[in-house]
Amino acid sequence: MMGSSDIPDTMSGVLLTGHGGLEKLEYRTDLVTPSPASGEVLIRVISTSVNNTDINTRIGWYSKSVTGATNMQAGSAPQSVEDDDASWSGVPLQFPRIQGADCFGEIVGVGDDVASSRVGETVLVRSLMRSPVNFRPFEIATFGSECDGGFAEYAVAPTADVFVLDKSRADRSLGAIPCAYSTAEGMLSRASICADDRVLILGASGGVGSAAVKLTKLRGAKVIAVAGAGKEDAVAAFGADRVIARGKSLTSELGPRSVTVIVDLVGGDGFTELPDLLTRGGRYVTAGAIAGPIVSFDLRTLYLNDQTFFGSTAQDEGVFENIIRYINDGFLVPEIAATFPLSEIHKAQEKFLEKSFVGKILLIP
Repeated sequence: MMGSSDIPDTMSGVLLTGHGGLEKLEYRTDLVTPSPASGEVLIRVISTSVNNTDINTRIGWYSKSVTGATNMQAGSAPQSVEDDDASWSGVPLQFPRIQGADCFGEIVGVGDDVASSRVGETVLVRSLMRSPVNFRPFEIATFGSECDGGFAEYAVAPTADVFVLDKSRADRSLGAIPCAYSTAEGMLSRASICADDRVLILGASGGVGSAAVKLTKLRGAKVIAVAGAGKEDAVAAFGADRVIARGKSLTSELGPRSVTVIVDLVGGDGFTELPDLLTRGGRYVTAGAIAGPIVSFDLRTLYLNDQTFFGSTAQDEGVFENIIRYINDGFLVPEIAATFPLSEIHKAQEKFLEKSFVGKILLIP
């Protein structure tokens, strides 16, 4: 490895030891510092953050055997979870695992076949990595799931999935960007949102939702946001043209066939009225179901109105590059609700599950 000579042999970090409750997250100070393989870089992690996927992965929520909302079983693994399909990729997760889909930091070492000039760069890691799957469409390797991630002092990542930032824009708050903002940008790209659209965003006060509001406004579209009561002013400050408190009837508030696109991160019982809100030819895109993955749906609404429904996980080429460009151009600054040291990850995830905040929860190794 070429790089800094003061890299310690051991580091602190959080190990996920299995599917279950917070007790499965172990903060350690004796982890072996990773060394970059050929084509990889070593990053000193400056900041990372809490995402829904951290909780989902820990409790095994991605398993088809789980049917409830994410926060219903966040304190322990669902009793019915099947380990064989409890990951993003649908294959068993390898334990122990260092989670953390987000990584903002500085390159301090490089492996073979990586230019030594990369040392010293301030970078973000693409959460949904493309190079490990040879850039095949609709395939991903998730940082912090299929490999160790950012919940540690140091992390390694493929050089092709590590993007340099303008140092003048660098701030530790950027550790909240990669997963949430690329998820939101991927959804908007998949649904081809443009300035002519009238977009309904559900879950608008969370990390992905707040990112979706900001990124949709960058496209010039009109945004109607749905957020928890008491969060309306904060969401409006992101740029939403109208904010509706969660729990109100959207059909009564907006009327049928009133929006061209729905960006849904919630799912659950509230899904039932969504298809009727779409115009003819309208589009629906989802990348989450925190209120529950099992919904009722009348297929006649879909086909009689020529609607299009998208799932969005894998990201089109250019999605993460867009995020980097927005940051470097000064258009994106994440909303940080709270900051915790990584050693207090239990408290950070408990705060996250309260859903009483707006924006993101940052973690500092």
